[in-house]
Amino acid sequence: MRGRFITFEGGEGVGKSTHAQVLHDALKARGIEVELTREPGGSEGAEAIRKLLLDGTEDRWGVRAETLLFAAARADHVRRKIQPALAEGRWVICDRYIDSSRAYQGGAGLISDEDIMMLHNFGSRGLMPDRTILLSVPVSEAYERVARRDGLNSDRIASRSDDYHAEVAMTFLTIAQSEPKRVRVVDSSGTVEEVSARIMATLADYLK
Repeated sequence: MRGRFITFEGGEGVGKSTHAQVLHDALKARGIEVELTREPGGSEGAEAIRKLLLDGTEDRWGVRAETLLFAAARADHVRRKIQPALAEGRWVICDRYIDSSRAYQGGAGLISDEDIMMLHNFGSRGLMPDRTILLSVPVSEAYERVARRDGLNSDRIASRSDDYHAEVAMTFLTIAQSEPKRVRVVDSSGTVEEVSARIMATLADYLK
């Protein structure tokens, strides 16, 4: 039986990595076989592309080259890690996936959603998550979290302008509104335990 594919999405500082790990541990405690991975990255080739994408100056890549690099990383990740795990019946939890490309290079970068999805259909054969958890916090709280996490060492994408990140957040919400069955918006304010309970509630139909 095919495993479930769960992704975490959202802007900077909303708690994706933390809650992906918490969900991974909670599912394991229930006896579910589960893989935790991330994007860009997750396979040897994709991790090499991650370094190319996140290191260096803001103008290292134009938005079209950046979009192609993300798509290439994702294609390798899907082929080498995500699809094999799902085929073997394991759940896969991924910190970012295609919706991040749609928000960062799409809504904020002005690449059309049609072009991004065309690349996804070609490179990753259109694989979509069963459930996407879109974490959301007030902008001021997200900024505080990023400052605590990164200090002055944000990567080339996280360090972009406030206007850019506002557009990213708006695009994520637009995706959620257009695909409510797949994408569930979760308030990630509060304690880890409180947010975790909200996340588990969004997966109740898969955990019966």
